[in-house]
Amino acid sequence: MKSTETLYRWFTRFSKRLSERQLILILAVLVGIAAGIAGHLLRGCIHLIKQGLTSWADIEVANLLYFLYPMIGIAVTVLFVKYWVKDDISHGVTRIFYAISRRESRIKPHNCYTSLLASSATIGFGGSVGAEAPIVLTGAAIGSTVGQLLRLNYKYITLLLGCGAGAAIAAVYKAPIAGFVFVIEVLMLELTFTSVVPLILASVTAATTTYLLVDMQPFFAGVAPTFTLKEIPFYALLGIVGGCVSYFFASASMRIEGRIKAIGKQRSRVLIGGLVLGALIFVFPPLYGEGYETITQLMTGQQASIFDQSLFYEWRDAFWMIVLYVAGILVFKVAAMTLTNASGGVGGTFAPSLFVGAMQGYLFAIVCNRLFGTELPVAGFTLVGMATVMGGVMKAPITSMFLVAELTGGFVLFLPLMLASAVSFAVSYYFEPYSIYTKRLAARGELLTRNKDENTMQFLHTRSLIEYDFETVPLNGKLRHVIRAVEHTRRNIFPVVSLRGELMGVITMDDIRADMFDADKYADPLTRYMSQPPERIHPDEPIRSVMEKFEQTQVWNLPVVDETGHYLGFLSKSKLLTAYREQLAHMSDE
Repeated sequence: MKSTETLYRWFTRFSKRLSERQLILILAVLVGIAAGIAGHLLRGCIHLIKQGLTSWADIEVANLLYFLYPMIGIAVTVLFVKYWVKDDISHGVTRIFYAISRRESRIKPHNCYTSLLASSATIGFGGSVGAEAPIVLTGAAIGSTVGQLLRLNYKYITLLLGCGAGAAIAAVYKAPIAGFVFVIEVLMLELTFTSVVPLILASVTAATTTYLLVDMQPFFAGVAPTFTLKEIPFYALLGIVGGCVSYFFASASMRIEGRIKAIGKQRSRVLIGGLVLGALIFVFPPLYGEGYETITQLMTGQQASIFDQSLFYEWRDAFWMIVLYVAGILVFKVAAMTLTNASGGVGGTFAPSLFVGAMQGYLFAIVCNRLFGTELPVAGFTLVGMATVMGGVMKAPITSMFLVAELTGGFVLFLPLMLASAVSFAVSYYFEPYSIYTKRLAARGELLTRNKDENTMQFLHTRSLIEYDFETVPLNGKLRHVIRAVEHTRRNIFPVVSLRGELMGVITMDDIRADMFDADKYADPLTRYMSQPPERIHPDEPIRSVMEKFEQTQVWNLPVVDETGHYLGFLSKSKLLTAYREQLAHMSDE
């Protein structure tokens, strides 16, 4: 705490010399550098672990250790999370959405390194997931933590969080444009004059940091895709196929995850999930880890290499065996990814969606060439296939097409990327409007949208707006009880409660006005004056639902009761509107 106070005092003195925007630009650069270094460390850790475990094995013989590696990695991750982290760090991008929509963009500082360490163990030992979601969470946590340490407001913490997330994508893929677009399209950060320059600076800085630490080569160096106009109809058809595969990817992963998480004990999930995952990797070694090497081999004509250390090594040159083998990899990659995450591993769906898309694009090209005598470029269709599935799964066609274009360092395929990504997005959106990241949050009503009214309501909590200064009267009481209550309160509504505290009805001043000065009526039972409230509110009810009840009833006060009907208090429309205005001002972009 003392170091935090010292940092804040230094920051306060330093910031006096700068304008608000100059300060944010400097912080964006620092966040970009930190995210770039974090991305390099994660890639390095995964590579070292994988090389140590697999590089010495004979490529002509199936590796029995694949049965055990994934379970060991998942077990190490589970122990690390349980005894060191003591927090949920899975589904990194979903956690960023949750932080933005429910925690005012505040991510716990431990996420600056814990996701990096956990995903290194998971993926290095063969977990069939991607490092992108953990590194995006790491970058977002770096930006959020910087904003929290310097006690910035919600607007700037959110902006720095976005800078970190975009910088992480830019660093991992050497793709600064995709990093910037990812924040705007996927995280739905508003595109304003205040946000554009910091986001671009962070992404460019992170990519530059990676260039300095690694090299200037694109992610898929040595791949030179080609494109001719006669291939346009095939790319459109690839987009349709990609949209269907995207729906399969998202729906199958959700179902499998539900089955695995239904297993009660964590120990059993690790054992069952790890062994099944190990069996899949033993049969299909390309499922080990992220799978970018396999994608490169397919695009460069080295398809025989994907049979290394597999049971099918002897059939590596048979065309239909290649087709069946790649199709099996495509289908079982979804299961392998979900088993890894649901069993306790830490990784994302970003890389698996690219991997599945690459398998689909490769299959599409070679099957068309074989059956119809076409000459479709395998590298080009493999790359565009990556964009179709990623765009459909994430509901981010713009991010996917810029990312794939930057992966090869050129924009030769930009026209087919635009076409296929748009078609895939339309098809996948028809089946499922939410992305794989947002579906869980949308179901719970915790997802931010581009509607500022909706977003403001996400930060308001019904329980915090309850008013408790209403005088209650007993169900078996008389009119005189209400008269006494009037003398002690400024309120004009009185909840009627039973002996057990249940809300039985309400009495308003209008209900008793005719008799309140008639002493002969003071002994009349309250049930004569009581009426039922038009609606009741629950303490954890979403604010959107509360607003709808006020609109439908046209009243200014509604009672709040718990699940058993016990009276808690009242919620007033005036207090709700005041809280809404205050939150809207707090979230203002300018």
